[in-house]
Amino acid sequence: MAPDEEVVRSRSNPLFKRLRALKGRAAGLEGGMCLLEGPKLVAEALAAGVTIAEAAVNRRVVERPAGATVLSELRARGVPVRQMDDRLLAALSDAETSQGLVALAHRPDSEEARLFDETPLILVAVGIQNPGNLGGLLRTAEAAGATGACLLEGCADPFSWKALRGSMGSAFRIPLVRGDRVGPALDRLEERGLRVLATSARGETRYDEAELAKPVALVFGTEGSGIVEEVARRAAARLRIPLAHPVESLNVGVAAGLVLFEAARQRGFTAAGRAR
Repeated sequence: MAPDEEVVRSRSNPLFKRLRALKGRAAGLEGGMCLLEGPKLVAEALAAGVTIAEAAVNRRVVERPAGATVLSELRARGVPVRQMDDRLLAALSDAETSQGLVALAHRPDSEEARLFDETPLILVAVGIQNPGNLGGLLRTAEAAGATGACLLEGCADPFSWKALRGSMGSAFRIPLVRGDRVGPALDRLEERGLRVLATSARGETRYDEAELAKPVALVFGTEGSGIVEEVARRAAARLRIPLAHPVESLNVGVAAGLVLFEAARQRGFTAAGRAR
């Protein structure tokens, strides 16, 4: 970065305003954009083929190897990069300490066809409103070899700042379909030959005794309210996770991890993350 490059110092600067506008809860939904923070997340986005529109950095980022590498890659791709005052970057961050790099990126397109690649293992989330929990679910799903995720009505935005931090890049890589109502989504999954299985504290089948090696869609709801009535009624089976008394339920991320990795085990999961 050239020493004489002009530093953005004013909150009225157009770049700061564009970045700031994306920090809101529903920001970017209409414009198809999202906000990324930190060299690692920007690097994950670039590696996944996400298009970066523009970025802002401070000088400290350039002095670190990871930051310098990402900055070089951004410039190589022709992405405009501006130096910004530390206080402005801190105002853009939800973290206690700014990572010194923010970028404006185009949201990946939905890839419904890829959900059904190979033997489908699809995460279906209903009403997961906490963006950090949702991001963690996507990260777990990718780690377990899921072919994709359906994020139905009531779910947080997977490309919001907190959700992206939770998914650590998984939201860019795993095929996503979002916003559907429960009924039509279940219709399409069943039409594709998937068994719809739901977790429930009162489920009739232990999760580790269910057949998960065949095409399945695993539905998870919130810890408080559980799965919605329509899912409970239409599910081919309801899976329970045995719990020691007096615990009645698990965090949705823990429950999803247990069931998804049981599916991975049944499918011949290896250390390389592929079926044998």
